[in-house]
Amino acid sequence: METHSHDQDPTKPVVLITGCSTGGIGHALACAFAEKKCRVVATSRSRSRMTELEHDSRFVLEELDVQSDESVRRVVDAVVGKYGCIDVLVNNAGVQCVGPLAEIPLSSVQNTFDTNVFGSLRMVQAVVPHMATRRKGKIVNIGSVAALASGPWSGTYTASKAALHALTDTLRLELGHFGIDVVNVVPGAIKSNIGDSAIASYNRMPEWKLFKPFEAAIRDRAYFSQKLKSTPTDEFAKNTVAAILKEKPPAWFTYGHYSTVMAIMYHLPISVRDFILKKVMNG
Repeated sequence: METHSHDQDPTKPVVLITGCSTGGIGHALACAFAEKKCRVVATSRSRSRMTELEHDSRFVLEELDVQSDESVRRVVDAVVGKYGCIDVLVNNAGVQCVGPLAEIPLSSVQNTFDTNVFGSLRMVQAVVPHMATRRKGKIVNIGSVAALASGPWSGTYTASKAALHALTDTLRLELGHFGIDVVNVVPGAIKSNIGDSAIASYNRMPEWKLFKPFEAAIRDRAYFSQKLKSTPTDEFAKNTVAAILKEKPPAWFTYGHYSTVMAIMYHLPISVRDFILKKVMNG
């Protein structure tokens, strides 16, 4: 890792973010943290996905695959070696996965959980020992409002985010003992490239059998968060970063279109919720 002279200001928080591809939430969060004078280590599976940050000295770029123990260890060791600490970990790397649960290839389901759930936990396990030693640090997991009301066609993604929410709640109780804050960030519909990547992976799915008649509705689901009014990414990132950097960050931070609607859906009787979701998804 090459060092820029101003990188060494020890008062600036060191932030490690996963999933910083251009056009996504991670990329916007990286920029918002940099605006707040943080020392930002932006990561992605391939450096070529972060070319916009390449020539900006406020960022250190690293290739990181959250599915690989070796890759996670290498990057965490490099960051701690360079700065002496990691103040904030943002688990943002996530993949979308669309298809009916009865027919979707299990390998696709496993891949989604490997990134969204085990990838986040792998990062947590690598970073916590460093934070616990200093008795300070913040872990931020990026969940989803989709986990509050599971609709048709996106069950794999929704289940992975629901699992992440549950892990986050437990981590907050377990890690508070070591002075580590844990924040569940629950974005609403935010402008990002997740629709494009969802369609790309959807196009690799097998032909549906029982669910062939729903083909159009299922394909539509991949773009769902991007079709409706979605909140601009940088607006979401600015508000989220402000919340995270507070002395006492909130346990749960939600922002963006549909976040209130989804919270209400969560509390509705199941029959009413099912009725609404069926209407919305097959309409």
